[in-house]
Amino acid sequence: MAVRPPSAATLTFADRAVYLADADAVVVADLHFGRADASRVAAPIDAAASIRHRVRALLDRFAPTTVVFAGDLLHSFDRLPAVATDAIEGVWDDCVDADTEALAVAGNHDSRLADCWPGSVAEAVTLADGTVVCHGHTPPEQRGHRYVVGHAHPAITIEGVKRPCYLFGDDAYRGGELLVLPAFTTLAGGVDITDRRADDLSSPLVSTLAPLQPVVWDDDGDDALWFPPLQRLRSLL
Repeated sequence: MAVRPPSAATLTFADRAVYLADADAVVVADLHFGRADASRVAAPIDAAASIRHRVRALLDRFAPTTVVFAGDLLHSFDRLPAVATDAIEGVWDDCVDADTEALAVAGNHDSRLADCWPGSVAEAVTLADGTVVCHGHTPPEQRGHRYVVGHAHPAITIEGVKRPCYLFGDDAYRGGELLVLPAFTTLAGGVDITDRRADDLSSPLVSTLAPLQPVVWDDDGDDALWFPPLQRLRSLL
């Protein structure tokens, strides 16, 4: 197991999300509301209720000033099913009830997000500590000392088990830190980075995987497990 880099000391990981202490903000990405509606399966599984429950748990745990939903709140590119609209309104109401500001960043799936999100929808936001949050499918106009993104759905196979993971790099994008979040929805299979190239993540913010450290959230231990950079880790897997 690897040691957490000193630059990541203010980051707290929990349930596929991250809490940034200096900004008093929680960031989650890739909720994909309406995924079940778009499925061709006769009896698809819908994760909306579970996602809302988990978002509320994050609000209770961290009591943040701000929550940023970092893109792909919706799953369908051009449709807006009622189940997705209801889920969007639900998480907004949960944030209002918690006295937390809810910010939405547009992802590549979110062409209809402005039609259902009660607030404004941004291409990227800069938090109080200078962290830039965007979805990750296009480069942000803003510059910061840290970039937090989704979009890539990273996962890693360890001891035969595929797990969602974060990816962290100290000097990985525009001279700043880069943190790639796993998909918040549990229905996303994830892109196994064990033997992939950066191109497979389809994000212009991820130019190489080699120096990035995978971080796996351990539900049982309520802890984040840091692994060596992929350039060293791959020889051990």
